Amino acid sequence: MRLTVIGCSPAWPNAGGAQSGYLVEGDGGRLLLDCGPGVLARLRTADGGWPRVDAVAITHFHLDHWGDLVPWIFGAAFGPGREIPKPALWLPPGGTDRLRGFGDRMAFAGHIEKVFDVAEYEDDTTFDAAGFDVTPHRLDHYSELTFGLRVRNHAGTLAYSGDTGPTERLVELARGADLFLCEATLQGPEPAERGHLSEDEAVDAFRSSGAKRLVVIHRPDELPLSPDVERAADGDVLDV
Repeated sequence: MRLTVIGCSPAWPNAGGAQSGYLVEGDGGRLLLDCGPGVLARLRTADGGWPRVDAVAITHFHLDHWGDLVPWIFGAAFGPGREIPKPALWLPPGGTDRLRGFGDRMAFAGHIEKVFDVAEYEDDTTFDAAGFDVTPHRLDHYSELTFGLRVRNHAGTLAYSGDTGPTERLVELARGADLFLCEATLQGPEPAERGHLSEDEAVDAFRSSGAKRLVVIHRPDELPLSPDVERAADGDVLDV
């Protein structure tokens, strides 16, 4: 299993950065975790014209995690993606109607099924995507229905937090994983409603989970990180 960090910016992009998008490759295929703004252009560059992925899985409907599905739909319906086989698109519960609702307002609703084979996953229920076993775990991210994704094949296990505040479910998501991609958006704990993690909270979840390797994502460049904590950068390639 190999992971390429297409983009790892937080809700506002780091200078020159793309927002959330992580390409997982194995013997069975290519799976994209989230598809935020800037991800499509970088995949087009890497794949020589149009992305060739077998499946896309979206953790939640905040724009920085799904926004590039919109140009993807237009480009695959009318542009250079027309001849590329349709990927599966896995959405959170209720995600099909939410995506169609956005499409009704932005004129792409009629093209969604032409471009993607759309399905919805369920909490704690494993599904197959691009030859990987993917298990969603519901996490706490303000009022938004949000999931972390645990991705497994014969070679290893990747845990991807998406966006989350502190929760024991995050520890469950990362339990014994070979690689734990964990957000650490905040400098310190928020005073009230929680939706993100600080560096200390990400490290605590990592230590409690028994995962083998922590890589911090979704962190603003303006916030420092302890030198002994590994930080993702766009373009990183990590073997799991």
